[in-house]
Amino acid sequence: MPSTETQKLLAAAVAACEDKKAEDIRILALDPAESGLTDYFLICSGNSDRQNVAITDEIEIRLKRDFGVYPTSVEGRRQGEWVLMDYVDFIVHVFSTEKRAFYGLERLRKTATSISIADLNAEIKAAITTGRKKVTAKPPAPTAKPKKAAAKKAIKKVASTSKKHTPKKAAKKSVKPRK
Repeated sequence: MPSTETQKLLAAAVAACEDKKAEDIRILALDPAESGLTDYFLICSGNSDRQNVAITDEIEIRLKRDFGVYPTSVEGRRQGEWVLMDYVDFIVHVFSTEKRAFYGLERLRKTATSISIADLNAEIKAAITTGRKKVTAKPPAPTAKPKKAAAKKAIKKVASTSKKHTPKKAAKKSVKPRK
């Protein structure tokens, strides 16, 4: 099961795609048995190579600014027809319309399930609320023990100061009887 952090990153990447007017945005949740590569594919299209580069720039800027996360690799940015950004837990594919139709990643990943953006946001909210319930379910820390510990420290302090002010007893010399 992907982490909530991964889902938040993916949601931020989708928002960046929407802001740059990407078309046909799809999230594919990959089958773990089939793909040990990553958990999700984020696939979208742009109308031109320039728009594709702008989409990937926006994704990179947003994830860097909001989460401090950088892609491990970016490929195809110069050509702009198919730009791939690897964020380990998810991979972003930004295609030109022609290249997307030609390669058909959605067709190649038949076992992958398509997730809507609303479903992704609902999963994030559910994970957050269950996390909050776990935090509030912890029993409160006992308050009586610190008071007892503080009282014991105070008693030891008083006892140690009273010992310092008492006069020392003279040491007894051992006397041997004479013969």
